[in-house]
Amino acid sequence: MQAYLETVIAREDHAKEVKLFGLGARFLARYRAIQEKLYSADRELAIRRDVWGFALGLFGIAALYGAYAWVATSAVQGLITVGTMAMYLALFRQGQAAVSSALNAISGMYEDNLYLSTLYEYLQTPARVPGGHELAGPSPGDGIRFEGVSFQYPGAPEPALRDIDLHIPAGGSLALVGENGSGKTTLIKLLTRLYLPSSGTIKLDGLDLNAWDETRLRQRIGVIFQDFARYQMQVGENVGAGDERYFEDEPRWQEAAEKGRADEFIATLPNGYRTQLGRWFQDGRELSGGQWQKVALSRAFMRTEADVLVLDEPTAAMDARAEAEIFEHFRQLARGRITILISHRFSTVRMADCIAVIEGGRIAERGSHEELMALGGTYAQLFQLQARGYR
Repeated sequence: MQAYLETVIAREDHAKEVKLFGLGARFLARYRAIQEKLYSADRELAIRRDVWGFALGLFGIAALYGAYAWVATSAVQGLITVGTMAMYLALFRQGQAAVSSALNAISGMYEDNLYLSTLYEYLQTPARVPGGHELAGPSPGDGIRFEGVSFQYPGAPEPALRDIDLHIPAGGSLALVGENGSGKTTLIKLLTRLYLPSSGTIKLDGLDLNAWDETRLRQRIGVIFQDFARYQMQVGENVGAGDERYFEDEPRWQEAAEKGRADEFIATLPNGYRTQLGRWFQDGRELSGGQWQKVALSRAFMRTEADVLVLDEPTAAMDARAEAEIFEHFRQLARGRITILISHRFSTVRMADCIAVIEGGRIAERGSHEELMALGGTYAQLFQLQARGYR
């Protein structure tokens, strides 16, 4: 478990959710508790090892000096040549061991230097200064605004997003459509302040995201990414990860799982919400892709006060009918909240009030499904292709 927690806390695979859901401190505390338990147990074992080691050491020393006594006796009896041969053999072995040790030390120094150079480079990376401290915006009904937002990844030759202008009013829904790599997920990461814009401004309720208290901002946003984390923990903890404050609150797990349509299959598991998931651990169960997606969807509903819900293709492994049913259910539960949907299936995105088509990091088209179909542009072409069976 300690090794697994290391991967969750330190690897990039889980970085988005650990930061967004504020799970770092909880997982680190669990890691430290395991470390203290291991240290205590290891200390007890060390005492036993020391006692046995001392006894065996005495036996070894007695055997060594017994051998010396035998050699000395043999030398007195005129067996000098045997002693000389033994001496030379011992010297050769010691010399060989010394050379091998020196080469291993040089090799270890080279490897350590590679590690340290990477470590120092990481430590010299400037840390981002925490944002503001505001808990509310001046215009609660204004929703979300992107004003001339651009973003470029460090070292990338071209910006991932260019001059994005969007307005999603309170209670409105937006669907993002575009090819893979067009910038849809990057836009969501900017909204959750995992990234900062290279230029432009993003506002929530009329207040720049940089002025919001980071914890309060993320409490208002529920996000499920396409590559959502599949924690090798209990089913309930996988759901509870959506809101760190209620990570171990079983009634909240059940409420969220019911909204995410995960409660039915969880009831069939041997220990219900306490069932261990993943093959890292004894008796760990593995879920199907669709079941994992329902767990991830339930995770989004853990934040009952979140008024911005984002689904970044979390149902991609489902068939079209199942996805449409999930999104329709999601739409009913999300009434009165801002919803942002990313999907390649037009049967889903047409539910949104507004659809934005992103091409090359820019918004190429925007409008309702009917408006974009009448326009006859990229959206209409893609819709017709998908209607014929292409994806």
